[in-house]
Amino acid sequence: MRWVRLVVRSLATWAIGALATVAGATGAVAIAAVDDTSPLIDGVIRWWARTWLTVSGTELTVRGQEHIDPDRSYVVVANHLSTLDIMACLLAVPLPIRFLAKKELFRIPILAQGMRAVGIVEVDREGRSAVHTSVNRQADELIEKNRSLIIYAEGTRPRNGVMRPFKKGAFTMAITTALPVLPVSLHGSYEAARPGRPWFNGGRIEVIIDPPVPTANLTRSDATVLRDQVYEIISTRVREMGGRVGSDT
Repeated sequence: MRWVRLVVRSLATWAIGALATVAGATGAVAIAAVDDTSPLIDGVIRWWARTWLTVSGTELTVRGQEHIDPDRSYVVVANHLSTLDIMACLLAVPLPIRFLAKKELFRIPILAQGMRAVGIVEVDREGRSAVHTSVNRQADELIEKNRSLIIYAEGTRPRNGVMRPFKKGAFTMAITTALPVLPVSLHGSYEAARPGRPWFNGGRIEVIIDPPVPTANLTRSDATVLRDQVYEIISTRVREMGGRVGSDT
């Protein structure tokens, strides 16, 4: 029976999630055509995220929202365990946040138009130096519209659920834009939906938001120190929640 429930839940999640994606993308395009800064766009985004978590049987618990100033932008940095991390962060962080998406996703009809309409940042992983220029330009456009950017600093999802070291890109961007880094720690999404597998196991995702780390007086040469500081915050929280960090293995 457990396998039957797993299969039924997973098929329902993919089917309803796909419909929600089409509906959300269509709605976002329509709203953005009138006003691309409308708060209705973020309402659509959160509805989309909530639909995926609800149908997959995944609960969300959040601590630390009091550390967020709703009137400013951040570079949100989080650890990365699962596809559901995106949905969890969109709901847990009460800000108009956007994320990085690989260029291949922008080839999918309807989804591509929806992502462009809401301001998702397109990334060409093979673009080398050109990718930094493009990402920085798109990030500047988000900041002008009082939005925040979330970056999963590990780069990719670990296949074994163990937190990896952070790359410097997110922290260089935070320093360049003089935006504070908002540390967000996640646990439970790996168990809810493991990378490379089609199954949704359900369960609970825990999110902890720590106080922002300022960058106003830093230079690009401080990116490594900033990275290590934020890594220490998030890795400590991950351990507290029962997760695993690379140095533990």
